Amino acid sequence: MSSSWMACLLKSRSVIRFRGPETIKLLQGLVTNDLRSLENAEPVPKHDFTPNMPVGSTPPIYAAMLNPKGRFLYDLFFYRPPQPNEKLDRTGSGPGPDPSEIEIYADVDKDVVDELLSTLKRYRLRLKVDIEDAAGDLSCWQCFGELSKNSASLQNLKSGSVGWGGSVDDIAVSSSGGNSLGWDWNRDPRLACLGFRGIFPSNETPTLVEADQETDERNFLLWRVEKGVAEGSTEIPKGEAVPLEYNLAALNAISFKKGCYIGQELVARTHHRGEIRKRLLPLQFDNQKGNIDEQVTPGSEVVTAESQKNAGIVTTVIGSRGLGVLRLDEAFRTSETLVIKGHEDVQVKTFKPKWWPSEWLPDQTLHPNAAPKLATEA
Repeated sequence: MSSSWMACLLKSRSVIRFRGPETIKLLQGLVTNDLRSLENAEPVPKHDFTPNMPVGSTPPIYAAMLNPKGRFLYDLFFYRPPQPNEKLDRTGSGPGPDPSEIEIYADVDKDVVDELLSTLKRYRLRLKVDIEDAAGDLSCWQCFGELSKNSASLQNLKSGSVGWGGSVDDIAVSSSGGNSLGWDWNRDPRLACLGFRGIFPSNETPTLVEADQETDERNFLLWRVEKGVAEGSTEIPKGEAVPLEYNLAALNAISFKKGCYIGQELVARTHHRGEIRKRLLPLQFDNQKGNIDEQVTPGSEVVTAESQKNAGIVTTVIGSRGLGVLRLDEAFRTSETLVIKGHEDVQVKTFKPKWWPSEWLPDQTLHPNAAPKLATEA
């Protein structure tokens, strides 16, 4: 990536709308994270108030849905939009009591949205919750790059989009409040290095995203893959993936303190056992002859070159980079070179992402397959 930040429309994602007084009750029994914080917005400091800017703020929550065996099905980013009565009016007066029912939006994998809607409605039973596809009204965006490393970046984005301070920026007010929701950028709830994420009106480019800053979603995919983060029901195989092997706990998708949800038993048992022997991690494929795309695909088996011992599988490929679920012993501690089974001329280098907790790899002795220099950049 260049030294500047970029933004992209996430065409691989869609939006679902939940509306009704029992929304949280429904979702609490289905997803891995605790959504109760979405019921009430946290007050914004008084000096930050600007007319038409929400006086309450609720960070998005990342979560997953599992099957009864504890295997991954879907990932979801939950947003609670600012309600009209939570905004200051043009006189600066505060909001009155909240008479409206709760409304939640979820950023989901576009390829499974119909299946997900059907699943949610099956579990709804008689609960007072309306569930509908909102893709026609809203789209998902991601902002990433060097901006992600600047702690003041989110403040700069917001101040530019809605105007801060005592005066009113009519253009900014319009861009923030032209729709009834007043959507804003939020720090990605998984990792700071992934940047910022948001839901915005469809067919509109979010405020502050200039033409030369908009890029293809494939560039965010590469950025995310280099950080060792999978997304969606293809990169995280639906019905097969073990959530903790895909690092979902460290990505803030799992609460171990909330009540029961579908699939909780396996997740809790694996967590309390304390040792995860396989994990998703970034990979680099090296072949002097080229043609990586023809030799490495999702599902390719990674083996040790001499003994042909299985080390894991490739899950995602983008050019010469990718993701794979590998046993940590083979990925970082064996002395043998790792290769793609059936294409032994393709070597596989492994990376330890910078955000990984130190306890995941207490033995820091890395074998020749690991790339310590690049690992610090991931």
